[in-house]
Amino acid sequence: MKPTKPSELEMQVLAVLWEKGPSTVRDALNSMPDGKERAYTTILSVMQVMEKKGLLTHRKQGTAHVYKPTISQEQILTPYLTRMVQNIFGGKASAAISMIIKQCTNKEDLKEIQEIVAAAKKK
Repeated sequence: MKPTKPSELEMQVLAVLWEKGPSTVRDALNSMPDGKERAYTTILSVMQVMEKKGLLTHRKQGTAHVYKPTISQEQILTPYLTRMVQNIFGGKASAAISMIIKQCTNKEDLKEIQEIVAAAKKK
């Protein structure tokens, strides 16, 4: 079954799992990128729905379920970012990157961006 397009909350769960690796509901709840307070049962329900959609799978570890994505970050984000660049920035990746850089206030992030650009120039 081909996974469906994730909702915004599902994307956050996926982001946690891609970053941290296989995680319990509690771990995901405590690591949500937007920092909003949510009930354990909210994230549990979202993760169960994601499993039904084919986005996650789980294994039992003691009494807990440990969830992991069935789809890679690249598989989800490549078409999403391609559509965004095309539809919002007229196909100009440089305009999208410029917008991201303008929003970036963290010097560590800016340094990493410079390293990514330098590496891309070498290819």
